[in-house]
Amino acid sequence: MKPIDFGEAANASPGASVLDRGLAIMNKALMLVAGLALLAAALVLTESVILRYLLKISTEWQDETAVFLLVGATFLSAPFIQSVRGHVGIDALREVLSPRANYFRSILVDVVSLFFCTFFAWKSWTLLHEALVEGQHTASSFGPPLWIPYSAMSIGMTLLCLQILAQLMPAKLRSNTQ
Repeated sequence: MKPIDFGEAANASPGASVLDRGLAIMNKALMLVAGLALLAAALVLTESVILRYLLKISTEWQDETAVFLLVGATFLSAPFIQSVRGHVGIDALREVLSPRANYFRSILVDVVSLFFCTFFAWKSWTLLHEALVEGQHTASSFGPPLWIPYSAMSIGMTLLCLQILAQLMPAKLRSNTQ
């Protein structure tokens, strides 16, 4: 597997479409946000362990905060992972199929993924809308609003759909120079 290039936005070819360049820039920014969210979750959980087990102080907000940060990091990093084809895949088929068959297999996988992710994005936006309209909060004593994780899910899945769609578009349609 090739190393991940976080500078892909700067490396985009001049002929790449506005969509490709925009997604590359967005992916780079979201990876920074996701990395910071992971770091914050690690710090929050470390603080929780220290307070709970070493100082015998009860914690209230740390677990939910860490979960919200991890949900955000997961969904906001998904478009970048898709852009580098970094999702876990099974190589067995790739090894036995011809290049032409692999090309069509890749398209089929992307189309099925696009349908699934589109449905997931739609449901995420529905959940976000309900959480905002109804003022939904978690049932814990801390009770943070549910629009926080739902917004990360909605944005992440929508951008993942755009990333898959951009990868499905033939290069001739994506390029401004052809």
